[in-house]
Amino acid sequence: MQHIISVLVENKFGALSRISGLFSGRGFNIETLSVGPTLDPSVSMMTIVTEGEDRIIEQITKQLNKLVDVIKVVDLIEKAYVERETALIKVNARPEDRAEALRVADIFRANIVDSSPNTYTIEITGDVNKVEAIINLLRPLGIKELIRTGRIAIAREEVKIAAVRGNLDRRVLSGQAK
Repeated sequence: MQHIISVLVENKFGALSRISGLFSGRGFNIETLSVGPTLDPSVSMMTIVTEGEDRIIEQITKQLNKLVDVIKVVDLIEKAYVERETALIKVNARPEDRAEALRVADIFRANIVDSSPNTYTIEITGDVNKVEAIINLLRPLGIKELIRTGRIAIAREEVKIAAVRGNLDRRVLSGQAK
């Protein structure tokens, strides 16, 4: 089963090496890895996508928590989350294929970020299924190059049921609810 692990780390030299080393030392593949600073530039957020059984992922999260640079580890599969990935896709744009490439980009709300007499470079952002779908539709045109960022993900805000219920009750009492 695929897991998306969110790791909050101190933005220090060698932190990425120690984390990736933990995975390679245990023989687990990192399918995608994205990292960038947070609002606090001394702290970075890593999004790691990997596959494994639940007990193995539990071992990985426990080992990650033991690393000095790691502040917090969350397996997002256990929560509601939002994920995105960006891809740049360079496709053939022969005169007979240009209209089809533009149509596919329009369907997926993708952007043409570069154009030449023989190619279009299309930028797409969305969940992994959306990115896979546009790649599959562009494949018959001839994909020259493809670059993907890997997934980034963030947990959704938890909704407090009691707070929502309280707001609903207040609206009913004041005659706003229908």
